[in-house]
Amino acid sequence: MNATEEKTLPPELLHFRNRLKCSFEQIDDVFEDCMRDAQRKLSNKGVDDYLKGASLICMIGRGVEPVLQFMEVIPELAAKLGEEVINQISDGVWEVSRTPNGIAIPPFMATLQEAGRRLGSQNQFTHYMEILFDMMERTTGSIHGHHTTFPSPGLPDLLNQMPYLLSQVSLEGLRNWIDYGIRNYGDHPERQKDYFTLQSADARAMLQRERHGTLFADNERNLVIYLKALWDDKDYLVPYSTGFDELRKPVPYYDKLGMRIPDVYDDVVDDTTGTTIKGIDRYRAVLAHMAAHRRWSSQMVADNFSPFQRIAIEVLEDSRIEYLAIQEYPGLRKLWLSLHPVPVEGECNEEGISCIRHRLAMLSYAMLNENHGYKDKDILITVEAFHELMKSNEKTETKDMINLGLGYITRTRRQEDQAAKMFFDNTIIEYRDDNRRLWVFIEEGDEEESFDNDPKKVEEEEELHALPPRHYPEWDYNTKSYRPDWVSLYESLHPSGDPAVIDGILEKHSALAKRLKQILDMLKPQNYVRVRYQEEGSELDLDVAIRSLIDFKSGAQPDPRINMSHKHDGRDIAVTLLLDLSASLDDKPHGSTQTLLELSQEAVSLLGWAIDNLDDKFSIGGFFSNTRHDVKYLHFKGFNERWTDEVKARVAKMEAGFSTRMGAAVRHAGHYLSNQKADKKLLLILTDGEPADIDVNDAKLLIKDAHKAVGELDMEGIYTHCISLDPKADEYVSDIFGSHYTVIDNVSRLPEKLPQLFLALTK
Repeated sequence: MNATEEKTLPPELLHFRNRLKCSFEQIDDVFEDCMRDAQRKLSNKGVDDYLKGASLICMIGRGVEPVLQFMEVIPELAAKLGEEVINQISDGVWEVSRTPNGIAIPPFMATLQEAGRRLGSQNQFTHYMEILFDMMERTTGSIHGHHTTFPSPGLPDLLNQMPYLLSQVSLEGLRNWIDYGIRNYGDHPERQKDYFTLQSADARAMLQRERHGTLFADNERNLVIYLKALWDDKDYLVPYSTGFDELRKPVPYYDKLGMRIPDVYDDVVDDTTGTTIKGIDRYRAVLAHMAAHRRWSSQMVADNFSPFQRIAIEVLEDSRIEYLAIQEYPGLRKLWLSLHPVPVEGECNEEGISCIRHRLAMLSYAMLNENHGYKDKDILITVEAFHELMKSNEKTETKDMINLGLGYITRTRRQEDQAAKMFFDNTIIEYRDDNRRLWVFIEEGDEEESFDNDPKKVEEEEELHALPPRHYPEWDYNTKSYRPDWVSLYESLHPSGDPAVIDGILEKHSALAKRLKQILDMLKPQNYVRVRYQEEGSELDLDVAIRSLIDFKSGAQPDPRINMSHKHDGRDIAVTLLLDLSASLDDKPHGSTQTLLELSQEAVSLLGWAIDNLDDKFSIGGFFSNTRHDVKYLHFKGFNERWTDEVKARVAKMEAGFSTRMGAAVRHAGHYLSNQKADKKLLLILTDGEPADIDVNDAKLLIKDAHKAVGELDMEGIYTHCISLDPKADEYVSDIFGSHYTVIDNVSRLPEKLPQLFLALTK
């Protein structure tokens, strides 16, 4: 520093500047302000550590930016968290500079202020630093395994997202979210970057799981029951994310597709009473308000009113439907009052600011709370007129609020209402929807949004061959946790071939079919049982008829159920045959002239014919996979289909390809089985090898996931049995299915063994 520059600083600060071992000219422009701030907030030792830390950061060779960030942030941070953070941060930055991750220092420094504000204590900040350093060490690469060589791909992106992450999750949630990304993307730099920039769906799904507050996903069933029980409303509840749309800040609303509500609600404190309102109660407040709209509100033509008039009418209509709802459920008043802002009369009085929101919020609060305490003449007149109308007419309508709203907005209109700057304090009523369904626009203009525009129609000749993907979790045995929405499964009908092929197979095995027919005849229900107490039936139930006649003669009301009918005392079973259609089915087993695919086709044909003769509920599905992003589930036969030429044609076209990701297919087959009404539910899995896929390096991962899927089905009362064609199946099949499996050593006998095994399992 030269003599000219020294003279620009007050004498008492010159020795501090000399102790700062950093010659960047930009520092001199801010040094005095930073130093004054440090002297006010730090002890003498803190000031010494402050200057030493800034000097140390200057020595790392990353330019002036980290030094300036340190000098500007540290005084306030140290005053809030404790002066220990000064050395903690400077030493941490020095350690990072000794690694290939120097590029992450500026974004790290940029996160300090927000981290200090969110974390609030030295202990929490220490944990935060430990999380970051652990992430850096685990993701920094090395060529020979001894010295780090490649920087962490995701660390700079993680730090850039840190202010947002800290606003969404707790410190524990942040640690879990980061740990998940490292475990699953530690060896893939590009996917790691996608994860820590929140670009991947997996990252967003995991962040949603770690978010604090009351999650919609955890309470959906309770909310649906609440809506049905209290409001007799069965509309869909559709969650939206408040965390990924900071600019638009969506609010609740309902449309043709359902009632849209946030995916998470935090607990809040009622400022007037100090009580805590739970997130689940905030959900109930929102749903009650929208349900009241759906019951009592009707639409109006928006073109007839100005924007100011519309918002006044909306406030009156909101108050009207809440008044009607409170008449049925008085407890709603307390709930809505606890969530309604309490505008302070006279608070909006600055020139050049529009106060229309403030006045309408006061009006809304006054109509909800009779003890509002406002003195404004226009509010008192409107509130009195509102209550007189509601008490004198039990069947008020939406149009009744038009005159009240227009009268209020006309009396209170001011020139400042046109101002660009709007007063928002205590005016946002978060539990109310945006009222888009109150209005119909006859002519399109610049003010309205077309909420219900019809989407582009699909051309009539265009056929849809597949459904949208279903997403299933996958079990990670290393972490003992699910990877949420990890597997994308696409289902469709299997293409059709020539049904005569299947008829030829049945003719080829006619001798076997004849033997099976004898067994089937014995398994078919033979006995009839009586079903008594029927008003209509096949014959008279004499005992009940005589008792009814006696009642009639004695003057009592006779029982009209004097008939009875008969039904078979039969089988009540639902079966799904799930076929592994991986590429290995094209192999020919030793000593056979047919491929595994051809043998499986013959076995399925015989089994389908046999089950159709028994009239059991039966479906056939097949699956293969090409990474977790593309698991195919193909329908050969549905539960409601008979063994017709259409089904035979699909089986005739059976083809094999790709890999075996079994867990998702098992879960999907179980999804359909669980919806069947049957005393016994059976899932038969025909496979020729262990679960595997090209994007999985750990051989145990998919085996453990398949085992977990089988366990999930078992908890739902679905019995799973595996028929394996792999001679080495004993090495792994018991790890998936326990003792519920059969290994067919002589694969050429599969067409005979599969139907017999089914009959044995379903006796």
